Amino acid sequence: MSAAPLLSVERLTMRFGGLLAIDDLSLDVAARQITGVIGPNGAGKTTFFNCLTGFYKPSQGSVRLNHPQRGVMRLEQLASHQVARTAKVVRTFQNIRLFPKMTVLENLIVAQHNALQHASRFSLAGLFGLPGYRRAEAAAMDKAVGWLKHLHLIDQADTATGDLPYGMQRRIEIARALCVDPLLLCLDEPAAGLNPRESAELNELLKHLARDEGIAILLIEHDMSVVMNVSDHICVLNYGRKIAEGPPLQIQRDPNVIKAYLGEEDADELQADESQAREALPPEAPR
Repeated sequence: MSAAPLLSVERLTMRFGGLLAIDDLSLDVAARQITGVIGPNGAGKTTFFNCLTGFYKPSQGSVRLNHPQRGVMRLEQLASHQVARTAKVVRTFQNIRLFPKMTVLENLIVAQHNALQHASRFSLAGLFGLPGYRRAEAAAMDKAVGWLKHLHLIDQADTATGDLPYGMQRRIEIARALCVDPLLLCLDEPAAGLNPRESAELNELLKHLARDEGIAILLIEHDMSVVMNVSDHICVLNYGRKIAEGPPLQIQRDPNVIKAYLGEEDADELQADESQAREALPPEAPR
């Protein structure tokens, strides 16, 4: 019997007045795997992320996380800070949201403010440097430095984040999310603005996080070379509805996906061209 999915989305619907942004979407996300979510602009991908992570309350449907310690958690009933802090479902955004005047290391320490607040018992323990707070502060520092080393960012630890190249800031944002110890990492267009070398490095990083670190990844991405290279499973949205789902090769050949991206006329023309090309091939020699 196959293992239960880490995340189960069932009949998720999101309405904004008369606009149906997500329409009856169901999807399972497996542990230790990368699930890609693709679709044309306006397909509802970021709205889907917002529903998963507590930024939106869906109109109907359920989002169940099979937490290894806490059991089944209904994410659609939690606030965004509870989704991140308690459920350990963490996200990044299309637009980088770092603190540009703070150093790289400081950005990663800030991500752990909940643990530091808890250690201070929401009192003056941090101000007076009591032992429990000092231990928590040292642990936060160790975790931040560890991820900076892991993502080859340690040489920039004391550099202001805003002074670094765009591609490096993308990696810093992922490193900051990793400091929360996510079970599920939701990445919204992490390859946006990256050059080919940086995209290739991102591919290897995502594969490592899923297969070696055991972090499930839900990936929104327009760069098809990234999605097809790293994803174990892909869900395709169009106008808020799921039109296809399966492994990358199956998705690449799905006529509904081709039409969603190219339009029906262009898709028919592409299929006709492929048919003509096959007919023009010389017959195989007899064996």
